[in-house]
Amino acid sequence: MWFPSSPSADLLEPTGYMENSISYSAIEDVQLLSWENAPKYCLQLTIPGGTVLLQAANSYLRDQWFHSLQWKKKIYKYKKVLSNPSRWEVVLKEIRTLVDMALTSPLQDDSIHQAPLEIVSKLLSENNNLTTQDHESIIVAIAPLLENNHPPPDLCEFFCKHCRERPRSMVVIEVFTPVVQRILKHNMDFGKCPRLRLFTQEYILALNELNAGMEVVKKFIHSMHGPTGQCPHPRVLPNLVAVCLAAIYSCYEEFINSRDNSPSLKEIRNGCQQQCDRKPNLPLRLLHTSPDLVSQEATLTESRLKPVIVTSNEIHVEVERNNTANQKMTANVGNDSEPNLIDCLMVSPTCSTMSIELSAQADRILGCYVEILKMLSDYDDWRPALASLLQPIPFPKEALAHEKFTKELKYVIQRFAEDPRQEVHSCLLSVRAGKDGWFQLYSPGGVACDDDGELFASMVHILMGSCYKTKKFLLSLAENKLGPCMLLALRGNQTMVEILCLMLEYNIIDNNDTQLQIISTLESTDVGKRMYEQLCDRQRELKELQRKGGPTRLTLPSKSTDADLARLLSSGSFGNLENLSLAFTNVTSACAEHLIKLPSLKQLNLWSTQFGDAGLRLLSEHLTMLQVLNLCETPVTDAGLLALSSMKSLCSLNMNSTKLSADTYEDLKAKLPNLKEVDVRYTEAW
Repeated sequence: MWFPSSPSADLLEPTGYMENSISYSAIEDVQLLSWENAPKYCLQLTIPGGTVLLQAANSYLRDQWFHSLQWKKKIYKYKKVLSNPSRWEVVLKEIRTLVDMALTSPLQDDSIHQAPLEIVSKLLSENNNLTTQDHESIIVAIAPLLENNHPPPDLCEFFCKHCRERPRSMVVIEVFTPVVQRILKHNMDFGKCPRLRLFTQEYILALNELNAGMEVVKKFIHSMHGPTGQCPHPRVLPNLVAVCLAAIYSCYEEFINSRDNSPSLKEIRNGCQQQCDRKPNLPLRLLHTSPDLVSQEATLTESRLKPVIVTSNEIHVEVERNNTANQKMTANVGNDSEPNLIDCLMVSPTCSTMSIELSAQADRILGCYVEILKMLSDYDDWRPALASLLQPIPFPKEALAHEKFTKELKYVIQRFAEDPRQEVHSCLLSVRAGKDGWFQLYSPGGVACDDDGELFASMVHILMGSCYKTKKFLLSLAENKLGPCMLLALRGNQTMVEILCLMLEYNIIDNNDTQLQIISTLESTDVGKRMYEQLCDRQRELKELQRKGGPTRLTLPSKSTDADLARLLSSGSFGNLENLSLAFTNVTSACAEHLIKLPSLKQLNLWSTQFGDAGLRLLSEHLTMLQVLNLCETPVTDAGLLALSSMKSLCSLNMNSTKLSADTYEDLKAKLPNLKEVDVRYTEAW
């Protein structure tokens, strides 16, 4: 279609060509010249003061000009009539006439249908006092134009408002459904038309408000997939995922907009290292006299930060900003320099106190769209593409720190883990090195783990059962996830027992102490003992290693419990154990009964555990040779700390962030003559 303002056509008048353009509003009539001997392919335009003849090159072009001029003339008329509405029954009649004209026009152009929609959109935006019935009547009137056209942005706003205010209206089901279906099937880029995405989002929320709720949404999703096993519309899935991601993002948007140096996801996982106004970054020279695991861990994690609370109108987040404990450290063993256990176990404490509260409306939105992602993951033909779309973890960090979100999304990740196809379960891994994937987030210690590693074990099983049963994958596990693997093996998980056996068989672990700890872990369960014996039958050197005695250093994986510690210590010989780290585990005073059976223990790290006064009193009675003790951020009080006065060998003591009083501190200094390094920051004695 072409609207000629100054057409390149012969004018049958003395001047030859038009020198000045003619406005469409000045045209009174347009006719085809049909009399005998009339010039070929001419149009006659009647204007004030005369007529103008336009001659085209052929009949097709002449007809296009004719219909275009008629269309433009009528559009100007409707714009004028609908710009100053008087009675709405007249306006509605004119809208219906306008729609009929667009539907019956012989012109083939998108603007033929878009122009009436834009006129109606402007009419609605300028008249906010319409009744609900008027709204619905107008929507029904323009519905035929929406069958093959996306609604313009302003009209999308109007539709969104209607979905929010009248979600149970039949207009939503009867008129909006085919419109949204067309958007999902044909839209190519929501970035260029974000209001289409918002309208789709509001439409789905309106469906969720119906009596059947999610059942209606499920039927809609099924209608978009189709009854066959293969969805015939390639754009539907990415468009649905885009709508879900935008909706989930909106649930946390207020908090996201109020970010002020908030921790990154990596900082959340490892513990945030940002400073807090209450606690200046003071150097901590605690426990550095001996090059052991406990001392180096305490030295490198210099300042322990208190919880930081960030609030908004809808969201409350409490983040315990833990310092990272997985930095590179080395320990001297005799004359040889070897990496200590922290290198191998990669202890990564997570935020143990984190809660996000959404408003009721945001909570409903989140529940609806996470449920849609779960529905999408149930379709076999959609799962590979869905896994690929979600592999980069396209959610805000606030969502990944929200227990409800990660708990619900776990169903989707589980579906990926259960899928035997490599293109699906390989998406559990990160998209590039150094970036977390779902494999890391749902591992024990990850921000999303709430099942003690069940999903993690499932992911490892499927990855090891396919093309990932390689030394490279085992090296990655040993470097980053050895702690979780050992913890799950200690609890009898067969997959993790196999992993540990393979690490020994392929010589993945070089550190002797770590190898001994793995052996002790394997021997703590029946399945582990059986598989280890089979491995020893193949490799005699493992038997020789075990005959040399137990390890001198031991680090329990984070999230371990009293039962895990008891099971591990009862599985092998730990008479040579000198350094023990229980930092960031879930042990309590109950484990003291097992600790007092370690005669050679000199250094004990209880940082950020629930070890209390009762356990401390028991230790003071039996471990009189203990030299280094870390009680940072434990619930101990003066009642337990006073008992330490009998441990004359103590030379390094960390009581940071405990309930230590000034009087007790003075008493300890007087009764512990060998005490050289002490940390009492953030206590009454500071």
